[in-house]
Parts: sequence; C-alpha cells; structure tokens
Amino acid sequence: QVQLVESGGGLVQAGGPLRLSCAASVRTLSRSSMAWFSQAPGKVREFVTMITGPGCRTLYTDSVKGRFTISRDNAKNTVYLQMNNMKPEDTAVYYCAADSTSGFSRGTEVERYDSWGQGTQVTVSS
Repeated sequence: QVQLVESGGGLVQAGGPLRLSCAASVRTLSRSSMAWFSQAPGKVREFVTMITGPGCRTLYTDSVKGRFTISRDNAKNTVYLQMNNMKPEDTAVYYCAADSTSGFSRGTEVERYDSWGQGTQVTVSS
C-alpha cells in the first residue's frame, strides 16, 4: 500500500478555483493508477476522476467534465486536482486514492483502490 496525504482544501466561492494535492510516500507512484473521490454529508463516496500511470490516461465523472483536471508529477510523487468554476454541489470531503497493484487500471469503484488519504474538506459557498 501507499501512504497518501491530501492538502489544498478549504472554502471557495461559487465560480472560483481550488487545487488539491495528493503527496505519496513512495517513488513508485508512477506505477499506480490514481483517483479522486468525493463524499458529501450523508452520501456514499463517489468517483470524481482518475489518471493512469503510464500514458496518463484520464477519466472524469460527467458532472465535473470541463471544470476539473487531474494531473500528476511523478518526479514529485504528487497528483493534483485542479477544480475550476466550482459549484455548491461540489462541497464534499475529497479523497485521494491509489491502485498500487496496477498503473493501467481505469476503475471508478471504491473497491478498485487499495490506498486512501485522510481526506480534505472542500466547501463551496453560493
């Protein structure tokens, strides 16, 4: 497993940007598919976006397409989530996740990922 630490959460006004970071404890992050999930109060954890290791192929849930961008800097063992044009419904705890068993998987299920960060709160005010 990989230790992950998220940062960058906070309060932002609707329409504004916010960037989350996820720092990993291992240098082999490039071999892992990485993802961001969100969990709003009283709701299940939901897939937001993911990026593969080799090739950096990405996948987004429909509600964030065109607004959110996932990227990775393998030299820094860090994955980012750039969130633009944010909406109040984006309010949630955001979790970084890693599939340390594969850098090619493109899963959207919670069960696909074996390592999780502690989460960072994102609140969007209207």
